[in-house]
Amino acid sequence: MEQLRQLQPRHSESLKDKMLQNGISRRDFMKWSASVTAMLALPLPFSTLVAEAAELANRVPLIWLHMAECTGCSESLIRTDTPNLDSLIFDHVSLEYHETLMAAAGWQAEENLEHALEAYKGNYLLAVEGAVPTANNGAYLTVGCKGHTGLHIVKEAAEGAAAIISVGTCAAFGGVQAAAPNPTGAKGVYEVVNKPVINLGGCPPSEKNIVGTLMYFIMFGKLPALDMFNRPKWAYGARVHDNCERRGRFDAGEFVEEFGDQGAKDGYCLYKVGCKGPYTYNNCPTERFNHHTSWPVLAGHGCMGCSEPNFWDDMADFEKPLGRQLLHGLDATTDTIGAVILGATAVGIGAHAVASVFAKSEEE
Repeated sequence: MEQLRQLQPRHSESLKDKMLQNGISRRDFMKWSASVTAMLALPLPFSTLVAEAAELANRVPLIWLHMAECTGCSESLIRTDTPNLDSLIFDHVSLEYHETLMAAAGWQAEENLEHALEAYKGNYLLAVEGAVPTANNGAYLTVGCKGHTGLHIVKEAAEGAAAIISVGTCAAFGGVQAAAPNPTGAKGVYEVVNKPVINLGGCPPSEKNIVGTLMYFIMFGKLPALDMFNRPKWAYGARVHDNCERRGRFDAGEFVEEFGDQGAKDGYCLYKVGCKGPYTYNNCPTERFNHHTSWPVLAGHGCMGCSEPNFWDDMADFEKPLGRQLLHGLDATTDTIGAVILGATAVGIGAHAVASVFAKSEEE
């Protein structure tokens, strides 16, 4: 933070001025800082540090690359009904290159990228959205007037990056592009570079996970604590299942049997129609999307497990239970998989859940 204070801001307009223009008071800003502090699992006194990091964010160069993707992760970050602090913070970062958001195109865009890579070498944050095609030397994705492959661009940008963030499951693990038979050889960024990479799984991840990760690096100048798949523990440390608002229905053995039935109308558990929440680590139930408005399970469809590696292959069929299939990353103690009779075969997760299911069956 002291080093950032010594740097000159890259925008003439301060964050304070931007907030005033958008009707956001200092009080609202400090409330946001407190919420980000809590989200990052930091003690409340760190909220002042979060606030200062946000105010100094325009001194940190950010280069955002697009590979094989749908731009949904950028949409997640900027899709808001009205300007909010998340979008203001993102605008306030010194965004040196972003193909979707920048005004430059063609040769000018190429020059902007080359200049940023050289001028801020060793100091910029690199965000990558989308999988990296590697088959045929990366020829399945070429970008820009010079026709460089995505593989070449990512490797070149990674060399001078202070930190690398894979935004979304495609960049983190390959996503749908890497699904079998994967003819383009699509891979996650960590598989093609030789530096640590923070993986923000999700299709897309929430804007809070993106902004929170940027804020953490700006505050501490290092990567946050990561799980076995290099995802930040503060965002991916708990299962979707454990924080789901329908968890009580699961414990009570109350399940939706088919979409549109009475159980679906009453908010029953969606496990039997394919919810992968018990196998998925993400903070979707607590953070939600679009100003904390909703997320897939609240909207009536089961979790697809999109923040997990190889989810497109491992989690399919998305509207049927996994049954006896074992997935990497499961805790064998709490996630024992076995057959449980609920009128049909289902999966019991944890002894307490199995017991409650049988109790429900006996009552009926």
